[in-house]
Amino acid sequence: MIRLHHSPQTRSMRTLWLLHELGVPFEVQEWPFDKTLRSDAFLALNPVGRVPALEIQGKHLWETGAITEYLCDLFPSSKLGCLPGDPERAEWLIWIHFSETISQHSAALTQQHVALYKDEMRSPIVMKLEAKRLEKCFAAVDARLDGRDYLLDRGFSAADISVGQAIYMACHFAQIEEFQHLTDWYARITSRPAFVASLPKEGDSRLYAKDFYPAWKAA
Repeated sequence: MIRLHHSPQTRSMRTLWLLHELGVPFEVQEWPFDKTLRSDAFLALNPVGRVPALEIQGKHLWETGAITEYLCDLFPSSKLGCLPGDPERAEWLIWIHFSETISQHSAALTQQHVALYKDEMRSPIVMKLEAKRLEKCFAAVDARLDGRDYLLDRGFSAADISVGQAIYMACHFAQIEEFQHLTDWYARITSRPAFVASLPKEGDSRLYAKDFYPAWKAA
């Protein structure tokens, strides 16, 4: 039994997308993105009170990079991972974990725009700096995609899932249109049925009330 503990529009979406791509049976338990994640029930699954948490083979896993590596190793026939000895193993690991660099900047902007509910709590300077840092991340992905359809030469992999989900969250705060390779790749991967299945459904709670939060003003 595989059970994903998930909150829509958070990092756990990364694991949800991967599970859909793997095509294995799993369950989803949805949690509100609030103090419920600090409850004893959830802390027993993830001791820092964050999503995702994954129940699998009698274990409780957390941290999306670790979960991604574990699932790809567990289901090698999916070809979404790169086992030790694979020529692209190093690149695969880099991009799996670079997704967290992107997500760190998005998390800072989520705090500014969403968690801090009064304008006087927010910092336009932090917003601008973090949005610019996202653009630098976009440039790095764009450069990697020059001459490639996907992040690895072999084709679509969990690296595209991890970075793609991070870009999905980042697009709430910075725009990708000036990065043509990135834009084309993002359109390609977000048209996949597994990505669509990982999006919030009608009636689901959402982290983001808006599709885009401009960096230059506090509202």
